[in-house]
Amino acid sequence: MSKIALVRKPSPNLNDGIVDHIERVAVDVPLALRQWEGYVAALESAGWQTRQVESVDECPDGVFIEDSVVVFKNVAVSSHPGAQIRRGEVASTRTVARELGCSLNQITAPGTLDGGDILKVGNTVFVGRGGRTNGEGINQLRRILTPLGAKVVGVPVTKVLHLKTAVTALPDGTVIGYPDFVDDPSLFERFLPVPEPHGTAVVCLSDSHVLMSASAPDTAALLESVGYTVTTVEITEFEKLEGCVTCLSVRMRELAQ
Repeated sequence: MSKIALVRKPSPNLNDGIVDHIERVAVDVPLALRQWEGYVAALESAGWQTRQVESVDECPDGVFIEDSVVVFKNVAVSSHPGAQIRRGEVASTRTVARELGCSLNQITAPGTLDGGDILKVGNTVFVGRGGRTNGEGINQLRRILTPLGAKVVGVPVTKVLHLKTAVTALPDGTVIGYPDFVDDPSLFERFLPVPEPHGTAVVCLSDSHVLMSASAPDTAALLESVGYTVTTVEITEFEKLEGCVTCLSVRMRELAQ
């Protein structure tokens, strides 16, 4: 099985990225580049082949590549970002998905959908309905993915930017989240609260290994205590823009045939 992660280099204009739910703080762009390189190195050290997607320097948020596409099985669904300034990020990701052999689909107006609002737990696809993803976007995704065996579940997101700012899932399917960020934890079959805001996001590197922000040491200790190997990376400059470890890549666990 090939494990591929799509990544995109930060724009020189990263400091102009959108901030909706936190106070704006200046981004150190050279430091952000070094942190991004460390993130890519961590993926590669864990056995992931990284594929760098063409830069979109005119889009300050382009490094948050997860928002531009949703991948389920061998289907890549191009998003229609809720923020108009981000719609130029989609084409280059779509091109790479085509090169990798994915079947292509897309969300179209009046639907909006950001990939950061998508949480996959097995064949259940939770979709956050919030500031960036609307009901029509969810309906379109449901029509696309249901024939593939997915169960698409819309959930409210009112306290944070994206669903995956509030919750992500461990390899065993347990959903983790910071309680103050989650509208309704009871929507998830198994929910484990974490003690820090930056502890909500994990990238599943394998069935026993997760990647997360170094800004949440108590959460890292919690996950280690329940049997996971935890790798941490510094992503402070991306956190200033409401970003997290999931935003910075699109993980594709095998090449489509």
